[in-house]
Amino acid sequence: MGMQKGWAVALAAVALAMPLGLQAQASDGKPADAQPAVDPAAGKNAAKAKATIDAMVKALGGDAWLNLKNTVREGHLAAFHRGDPDPGTLLFYDCHVWPDRDRYEYGKHKDVYQFYEGRKGTEVTFRGAKPLPKDQLDDFLRRRDHSIEIAVKVWMKDPRTILVYEGQRMAERHMADQVTLISPENESITIQTDVQTHLPLSRSFQWRDPEYKDKNTELEEYAAYRDVNGLATPFSVTRLHNDETVRQMYIDKVQYNVDLPADFWDVAGITKRVKK
Repeated sequence: MGMQKGWAVALAAVALAMPLGLQAQASDGKPADAQPAVDPAAGKNAAKAKATIDAMVKALGGDAWLNLKNTVREGHLAAFHRGDPDPGTLLFYDCHVWPDRDRYEYGKHKDVYQFYEGRKGTEVTFRGAKPLPKDQLDDFLRRRDHSIEIAVKVWMKDPRTILVYEGQRMAERHMADQVTLISPENESITIQTDVQTHLPLSRSFQWRDPEYKDKNTELEEYAAYRDVNGLATPFSVTRLHNDETVRQMYIDKVQYNVDLPADFWDVAGITKRVKK
């Protein structure tokens, strides 16, 4: 991924993107001019980054992708420990409703459910419903907060977000364009897209452990794209934590804009059904 090199480029671009007056204020403490100039190289770089993201959105399905109501998937989940796969796979079903509702079902008999609604998480098993452990909820929210969907639909709409085009590099045997988005809160999302198809190959971000203070890198890789109702859809999604594979999703079926049952988010009703 060249994360260190990428961040060096990103930080340089941030400095260039700062109005020249603000750079002067940072260096000598004097007030900035009312109408500061902007380095043209930074503007050109940001325009290239935006064009790369725009091409990705078009490749994914354009307006149809931007206006998705929900996505429903089913497939098999493989877990890994220290990069080695655990025996067997787990059947899963999931549904994502923009912007912040997700439901997961696990197992052949669908006897484990997980609900993520807003910033809350609930798990339902035969023992009943209970809040998800904090570390598990935090992990999910971090990944959702740094998704490609959030990058495009939220961060890109904020004029304070900085866009940095970091050039081309190899990603899983594909030549990729790399773009990093930096939010006003100094969070970042890095996206690699195939230079030929413009489809996303990976999304990554970094976060600092609040207890141990070490920096972690989360990466998702997307492959095996198929057309589903005009939407380019990855049927293989691999998650890596600090360069070690932790989970791989083999997707069997995807549906978009599904009419969900009225009781789809009824945790109490599903709890009664699972406990029988």
